[in-house]
Amino acid sequence: MKAAAVFLGMTLGLAIGIVGTAFCVGPPSVKRAAEHRLHHEAADMLYAGSNDRFEDYVMCTGAVAVNTRTPLEGVWLLDYRAGKLLATVIDRGSGKIGGWAEVDLTKEFGIPPKQNVHFMMTTGTIAQGQAALYVAETTSGKFGVYTLGADPTGMGLTIRKHDMVNFRKNKG
Repeated sequence: MKAAAVFLGMTLGLAIGIVGTAFCVGPPSVKRAAEHRLHHEAADMLYAGSNDRFEDYVMCTGAVAVNTRTPLEGVWLLDYRAGKLLATVIDRGSGKIGGWAEVDLTKEFGIPPKQNVHFMMTTGTIAQGQAALYVAETTSGKFGVYTLGADPTGMGLTIRKHDMVNFRKNKG
């Protein structure tokens, strides 16, 4: 008798739990089905949008649309000591590294030599297969937007500056 009562209690508790869960979750909706499909489609794509820092260097990655048929991964390297922004591409098919493009950030940001600078950078997707690099220098208060692409001459790569603005109001 006691075992039957315990079994009946467990069965009743399980049934109430299942009904309660179904009531709270509700029937499948179109929105949830679309979110599920979108999640699985995104999981099938390869993205590497990572940043890392070590001492006087910052590195991050993003897609580069040099050739629309062959997606390339761009690698950005900021060298504090030299005041340089370097960039290259990695061919996803062969794993080979392309040549390096270079920009002098001290000139770009108008920073005098031997100044104490603090750069931050990250990438963001601006078009299918193309990332932009966002660079901020916190001492000067300047913010720049760059992309990496094929050099117009057809020889190598070039870093293109799209915009440079102050993110702080000037004192005055």
